[in-house]
This record gives sequence, structure tokens and C-alpha cells, in this order.
Amino acid sequence: MKKEIKVFDYASEIMKAVETGVLLTTKTDDKVNSMTISWGTLGIEWSKPIFTVFVRENRFTKHQLEENSEFTINIPYGAFDKKILGFCGTKSGRDTDKIKELNLTLETPDKVSVPAIKELPLTLECKVVYKQKQDEEKITEENRKAFYPQEVDSFYHGANKDYHTIFCGEIVSAYIIE
Repeated sequence: MKKEIKVFDYASEIMKAVETGVLLTTKTDDKVNSMTISWGTLGIEWSKPIFTVFVRENRFTKHQLEENSEFTINIPYGAFDKKILGFCGTKSGRDTDKIKELNLTLETPDKVSVPAIKELPLTLECKVVYKQKQDEEKITEENRKAFYPQEVDSFYHGANKDYHTIFCGEIVSAYIIE
């Protein structure tokens, strides 16, 4: 069962969760993948509620977003197993079926093609309305050194040489799975 919510009534909970990690879930064909993110913003653009995610160039998730421009944000709400975020933040969906490995429960979405994750029940269903690759020349030298060290391989799950693509997703549905 889903309880529909007004997303900005939960803005504080959403942004606190982003600090420690939420799941960005994508789907192409029959492949569902969830990646832990801790970079994201909630706001309004074009008079629409927007959740913005930042995905590194070489991530499997980016490949999936290029194929299907819909995603869900799956947010812890109440007690949850913290190993979900750790696992989804260090394993690649290219070679690991994270949903199967963690025995996560997929919930049918309302308005997009990407499922929600029952174990992280506060869900934002999003459709990409804008995307842009970061311009490395516009990033401060301090942030380039800290977050984009050029000697670190693209496949490393932390800071590495790959820059991000910014995906702005219009929030088309928001709910808590009960």
C-alpha cells in the first residue's frame, strides 16, 4: 500500500537522508539497478518539483539513464538495513544484480517505468527534464582536486577522475510504501 505525500512536506527528511545516502534506481529492459548517492538536490524549476542527481560518466547508472530517462529516489524512512546503502554504493550494476543479492522488494511504480524499493519506502518517481555534463573548467580547483583526482581510476566508487552529468528529474509521484 502507498500513501501519497506532498514532497515538500518531507523536504527536511529527504535532504537529511541525502547527506548519508539514498538509492537512485534505474531500469533498462528488465535490468533494475540501484546506486547509493549522497549528492542530490530538491527544488523547483519551471514551476515543477525537481530532484537533481549527479552521476559520474563511467557509472552503469549513467548508461541506464541515457537509455531510459526515468528514475526513482528511494529514501530510508524509519528503521532500515544500512548494509543496503553500503553494498549499493560499492558494487557496480554492470556485474552485480544488487536487487537479487540484497533480496530487495520491488514495488510497482505509479507513473514511471522504474520500480520503487520497499525497504527504503519514501519514494520519488522522476522523469528527466534536463541534463548537462559538468564543465570541468567551471569547477573550482579545490573541488577538482578533492573530488576528481585524475590519477584515480574511473571504476573506483569514491572520488575519481570522472566528472558528473547532472540529471534534473521532475517529481511526478511521491509516496511512502506502507
